[in-house]
Amino acid sequence: MTQEEKQRELDLRYLRMARIWAENSYCKRRQVGALVVKDKTIISDGYNGTPSGFENICEDSNNITKPYVLHAEANAITKLARSSNNSDGSTLYVTASPCIECAKLIIQAGIRRVVYGELYRLEDGIDLLRKANIEVLYLNPDDDEPEKV
Repeated sequence: MTQEEKQRELDLRYLRMARIWAENSYCKRRQVGALVVKDKTIISDGYNGTPSGFENICEDSNNITKPYVLHAEANAITKLARSSNNSDGSTLYVTASPCIECAKLIIQAGIRRVVYGELYRLEDGIDLLRKANIEVLYLNPDDDEPEKV
């Protein structure tokens, strides 16, 4: 097995784990999970939801996501701030492609690679990551072949 094939297998494995982690979210409209991996070790995790201390209800009575709901990537990155780990050179695995606000956090956190498993309707986050020379890979664990974006 080549190094590229080994990396693809690892990427698929971590992306499947991020999907499972998304199941922790209380959000009804969409559950998103994220893992930050460095040197084959998960150094942080996150899923979308309300800030600590808030009730675990992400949508209002009209099924609109509340403005203070944190994205999975933001939760994983801010969790790193409270740990002894740092994300320089790490990979972020996230079930949905990052929005532009999360892309800014990813850049500032020193994450060098983003692997995501589902396209988001807006692509400005992905465009910003590419502009920052961050490797971005769309890889759907349900597909046979990954598509390098």
